[in-house]
Amino acid sequence: MTIAEKQWQAVCEQSALEEGLGHSVLLQGEVIALFCCGGHIYALDGMDPVAAAPVIALGLVGDCQGEPMVASPIYKQRYSLRDGRCLDNPALKLRPWRVRVDDELVWLAPPHIV
Repeated sequence: MTIAEKQWQAVCEQSALEEGLGHSVLLQGEVIALFCCGGHIYALDGMDPVAAAPVIALGLVGDCQGEPMVASPIYKQRYSLRDGRCLDNPALKLRPWRVRVDDELVWLAPPHIV
């Protein structure tokens, strides 16, 4: 097992994720928001960068001109589920986590782990 593979951690069963709804998990002391959207699973930091509250998983999931996104439930900024960039304010971003599914388990790793 490589060092990178050791960084992956199972966080939930795939069946725990519902299409279009967020799910929060705590990993390495950080809140991560998971989303199942269009058959893909996305993971972003769960802390709203404006409100400084762990609420991103409670946001509304949708589509903005073909871009899957989540809108913060507090101040309504929209973030890309693909890469975490804010669609309303280029100064804001949510860090995307790497996702893989193996044997019905959802695994996450920080984005800097190859």
